[in-house]
Amino acid sequence: MPVALTQGDKRYGGVFFSNGQVLAVEEDHNTHRLVAINLADGQRVLLAEGADFYASPIVSANGKRLAWIEWQRPHQPWTRSRLMCAAKQDDGQWGAAVCIAGDGAEESLQQPRFDAQSRLYCLTDRGGFWQPWGETPSGFAALAAAPADHASAPWQLGSCTWLPINDGYLASWSQDGSGVLGLCQADGSTEDFSVGYSRFRSLAVDEEFVYCIAASAVSTAAVLAISRADHSVHVLAGGGSPLPAELISRPQALCYPSGGAEAYGYFYPAMTGAQKPPLVVFIHGGPTSACYPVLDPRIQYWTHRGFAVADLNYRGSSGYGRAYRQGLHLTWGVADVQDACAVVAHLAERGLIDQQQAFIRGGSAGGYTTLCALAFEDVFRAGASLYGVSDPVALAKATHKFEGDYLDWLIGDPVKDIERYEARTPLLHADRISVPVIFFQGELDAVVVPDQTRAMLKALQDNGIKAEGHFYPDEHHVFRKTHNQADALEKEWRFYRDVLDQAV
Repeated sequence: MPVALTQGDKRYGGVFFSNGQVLAVEEDHNTHRLVAINLADGQRVLLAEGADFYASPIVSANGKRLAWIEWQRPHQPWTRSRLMCAAKQDDGQWGAAVCIAGDGAEESLQQPRFDAQSRLYCLTDRGGFWQPWGETPSGFAALAAAPADHASAPWQLGSCTWLPINDGYLASWSQDGSGVLGLCQADGSTEDFSVGYSRFRSLAVDEEFVYCIAASAVSTAAVLAISRADHSVHVLAGGGSPLPAELISRPQALCYPSGGAEAYGYFYPAMTGAQKPPLVVFIHGGPTSACYPVLDPRIQYWTHRGFAVADLNYRGSSGYGRAYRQGLHLTWGVADVQDACAVVAHLAERGLIDQQQAFIRGGSAGGYTTLCALAFEDVFRAGASLYGVSDPVALAKATHKFEGDYLDWLIGDPVKDIERYEARTPLLHADRISVPVIFFQGELDAVVVPDQTRAMLKALQDNGIKAEGHFYPDEHHVFRKTHNQADALEKEWRFYRDVLDQAV
């Protein structure tokens, strides 16, 4: 039977086991600390406090070094953080922490690791991408690495997309629009373990196998064991597909001009043979997040009903380096909207879609981009907002500590820059939306509260715009229940079909 190690209402995450202790990030009423909890007696030992946030505690194999990531508000972990390290003293206590990287520098660090010799390594973007750096006789230096991000934005604790091994490392990174899994040596050579998959996470390794959770364009996520000897693949759990491979629309990497820069994403052709089909533009949430070229049944749903899909990694998305990720700084509601509109023109110029039959959809932060595009541009025939932000000022008042300064970074200070907020608030510009919109909202949502969606829905209906609202009493922010996901998808498709049919 499981035995509780802790008591009370504190929360724990980012756990790491070492020498009879569980190291963890502890959250206590918006105060965060690093602690160690003894397995034998449950005694709690304070390791570090004082920073606003902590992540990734790890101890070297010899038990003499402790490292972690920390950051302070107003920064996010993908904008600026610090790598800290403490050494064990003769009395068995940890000494004063020393900052190894990130002190005074604009860099983001994640996933610290120790090798067998207790040398400390970490991913840092000081070279423009999240790449592995480590301790050397001459200081903290870069390892030979591809010019690409070796991790996604650290929204969650416990990510593992790289591991030091002997004099090299195992890692996943992006290359030509797809993920690569490789064993990299100090001389820069790489042994490819991608084996037909295109996204990799939760890496582990032993003498015989490379382990990971992987997905591809034709299969859902699976736990894999890949032989280090011959690269043969053993599927341990998951995988499979709801469709035969020949009936799956495959992602094509996109790079297109937008707003004087470039934007990225993936294009999925319609599977019905139409020469210039209607288009659905997918806008991911976050917004500092990403979409990947892996099997998404939602996308296949649209392609099998005659729609092409553009799944966008608009400016500000992760996976394309620090400069691209910083592209939404103070420009949320502008740069992302430009990218959403530009992809329609780009695909139309290539003869791949009907420019007059473009739709846009997004959830959460993606819903904000969707509503901004509908309010401020004349590109889309209709759109769908799934628990989308229509009033960023209201969101700022209700958000949690982790995202407490995020909107300041994305748009500006809600007080000093109120005119900028007002200019980019879809709710205040509902009269500029002239096309149909469908809304989906969880009644238990504490992030984008239902009243925000109801206000936007009413504003459109009062203006005589075709608008539907569907509210789900058992859903929070982001729908989790499969029957609700299916219901929303079906309603959205029928809504678009009605729009197209009325134009005939």
